[in-house]
Amino acid sequence: MKKLILLFSLLTVCFGKSYASRMDWVTSPDSVSFQNLSVSDFQKLLADTTVQLIDVRTPAEFEAGHIPHALNIDVKEVNFEKNIKTLDPSRPVAVYCRSGVRSRKAARKLAEKGFRVYNLDKGFLSWPKH
Repeated sequence: MKKLILLFSLLTVCFGKSYASRMDWVTSPDSVSFQNLSVSDFQKLLADTTVQLIDVRTPAEFEAGHIPHALNIDVKEVNFEKNIKTLDPSRPVAVYCRSGVRSRKAARKLAEKGFRVYNLDKGFLSWPKH
């Protein structure tokens, strides 16, 4: 527990952002990790203008509605890995899909490529309607 508190303190100092305070990191069996965030934490994260917001749903789903300023890169697209090469690996990436399943898949792939990744836990379905 002391190690978690120390890690939390270090993240808060390094990032200076409240979204770093939620320690809900998901680590797959191959030690690739990303952080799942609640809607409120995801909204706080998006206040950081360096964050790259990626909607990993299909273009049709994206056109039907998306979070403002999101870039659409369909995780099921054959060229997904090629398309993510356009992202800046020095900047954090926030991903979401409809319910959180596809975005977890995308988050793992992005984390494998060295990105710091944050996933909207329950997807666009949980996003407040405007």
